[in-house]
Amino acid sequence: MLLDDQLCFALYAASRAVTARYRPLLEELGLTYPQYLVMLVLWEQDSISVRDLGTALQLESSTLSPLLKRLEAGGLLHRERRAEDERSVAIRLTDAGARLRERAGTVPLAIGDAMGLSPEQDAMAKQLLRLLTANVTEN
Repeated sequence: MLLDDQLCFALYAASRAVTARYRPLLEELGLTYPQYLVMLVLWEQDSISVRDLGTALQLESSTLSPLLKRLEAGGLLHRERRAEDERSVAIRLTDAGARLRERAGTVPLAIGDAMGLSPEQDAMAKQLLRLLTANVTEN
């Protein structure tokens, strides 16, 4: 039972290293890594329910709510109850949130360079990690 033989530790160490590499890039944008993930979803789909956002990010609403409150306080998004279903809250980008996308455009390139993977390795890593996630989620 050696630490370096454990896949879980390799995943943990890689996740911490990648998140640490994001930190200075995201500080320039005024975002934390979890907030950046929320913004990525919103830049892809501007109007989304909290439930669907949680599903996309694999987060519980109790974790997501404080993130959304901070992003709303920062003027990047707006939350509103849907008229057709008062229990559902829609999330929409503000103009400032939409404009932030342009400034954030350099982040994926910088992270990709830091990772140093070929396009094939990048695709393979994503495929394996998605498979691993699906396997441990289903079992």
